[in-house]
Amino acid sequence: MTTTAEKARELLRLHTAPELLLLVNVWDVITARVVADIPGTRALATASHSIAAVHGYPDGEQIPRDLMITAVGRIAAAVDLPVTADLEAGYGDAGETVSRAIDVGIVGANLEDQLKPLPDAARAVEAAVAAGAKAGVPFVLNARTDAFLKADGKDPEAVLTDAIERGRAYLDAGASTFFVPGRLDEPTVTRLVEALGPQIVNVIGVPGSLSLATLQRLGVARVSYGPWSQNVALTALATLAQDVYAGGALPEGTRKLN
Repeated sequence: MTTTAEKARELLRLHTAPELLLLVNVWDVITARVVADIPGTRALATASHSIAAVHGYPDGEQIPRDLMITAVGRIAAAVDLPVTADLEAGYGDAGETVSRAIDVGIVGANLEDQLKPLPDAARAVEAAVAAGAKAGVPFVLNARTDAFLKADGKDPEAVLTDAIERGRAYLDAGASTFFVPGRLDEPTVTRLVEALGPQIVNVIGVPGSLSLATLQRLGVARVSYGPWSQNVALTALATLAQDVYAGGALPEGTRKLN
């Protein structure tokens, strides 16, 4: 793959293929290169929370857009795989943000709705999709709803109904796929896939998530890991510090990956 458009087409193919697409999220050049070199890696996804943390910002569009675009562009330039970026809610202008991301080699993106009024959220999806069309890139827009992340105290049936309504609206607005983060049970995932179609729904891997085999069977398109991949790395770092302070040494089996 050499062109942005070719990488975008490959990313879309990976989502629509029957095989579950697995994306271990990365946050800088060295993590991108390490994951890209692992057999079985077919595409990369960035994690906005993790990139913000690296630069000292809290999650939630606190990092300047210029800095985020620079960071994801460096990742895209470091590997020869399709890269989809977490662009939060578009930093106030989803179309312009996606346009700038395409300029630095990004071929797909998460765009979260933050549970904004549905017409506003759908317009942001339309703007992002239009930016891809204008650039001549079949951009893979992964529209995300925060319905389950912000479901505390709400009726579960109402939350699911809202998520399905939002998913249909975003797909109608041109989104390629629909991302529903949260720890979802099997009946919920089943109903989402039945309502929106196979190889459309994307979920996040969190502690206690359904198994990959179950998600594959249910027709989920992809599983990503968001900030959890960074937390795995930070857990290893914290454990190393604890061990050496207690008189220990580097763990057996440590590989030199950079």
